[in-house]
Amino acid sequence: MADGHNVNHDYHIIDPSPWPLFGSIGGLVTAIGAIAWMRSLAEGEFVIAGANLAAAGPWIFYVGIALVLYTMYAWWADTVKESHQGHHTKVVSLHLRYGMLLFIASEVMFFVAWFWAFFDASLFPGEAAQYARVEHTGGIWPPQGIEVLDPWHLPLFNTVILLLSGTTVTWAHHALIENDRKTLKWMLFITVALGIFFSYVQAYEYQHAPFTFSESIYGATFFMATGFHGFHVLVGTIFLAVCLFRAMAGHFTPEKHFGFEAAAWYWHFVDVVWLFLFCAIYVWASAGATIAAH
Repeated sequence: MADGHNVNHDYHIIDPSPWPLFGSIGGLVTAIGAIAWMRSLAEGEFVIAGANLAAAGPWIFYVGIALVLYTMYAWWADTVKESHQGHHTKVVSLHLRYGMLLFIASEVMFFVAWFWAFFDASLFPGEAAQYARVEHTGGIWPPQGIEVLDPWHLPLFNTVILLLSGTTVTWAHHALIENDRKTLKWMLFITVALGIFFSYVQAYEYQHAPFTFSESIYGATFFMATGFHGFHVLVGTIFLAVCLFRAMAGHFTPEKHFGFEAAAWYWHFVDVVWLFLFCAIYVWASAGATIAAH
């Protein structure tokens, strides 16, 4: 391959890569394992080619996850290598930004679906009970008998944590632009620590929640919306941790640091989604409801 610095065009023709195939296989194996695992929990069967895979569901799932994670590591490692070789011209970098923006847009629509489900159930509780067939809501929201979490306790605390983390990641970005690498590393470290702290607080909140996922449509919509956000916080924390390791290795420069920018965009997206979750699911939906004791 010609050296990336000597190309006479702004585009990068990548070498043949095995990672799309590996990723597809990993995703398929993960899906099969997850379905088999859920069927085993329901004491059912999941038969493929005459073999009942239900009992082996967890192991199949873990093998699929391992394939996906390795594909992510190897594919992004190749992308970093291409950048260091000079293949990421202005045009390529612009297209990487378009790709990240489209990914975040797809994530926005993903959360729109959960907000839609929550507001559909909360604004029309009678119809929600009819279709869910899990409990009678009494025509009110939250449903009768449901005690809710105090929005001004752990949820507010987690809101402050995420807002602080958004501040520190922005601080890190400005430090990188000014080539202040010491501040960059410290602010990234603090951001990662705040992300881990948020996940810990949310896990504690889940353990002490006065309702469960399966006992009501309130619990189902609450845990699906906030749980998927928690998963995104975990992914974003790993994303930023990788950026921290790369910053320590000297990968980023003030002129070229799209990997860090992508992580910062994703983290700000996670922040904004949480603000909507906090205002809608924790504050608005708890108005007039019975607050559970701490």
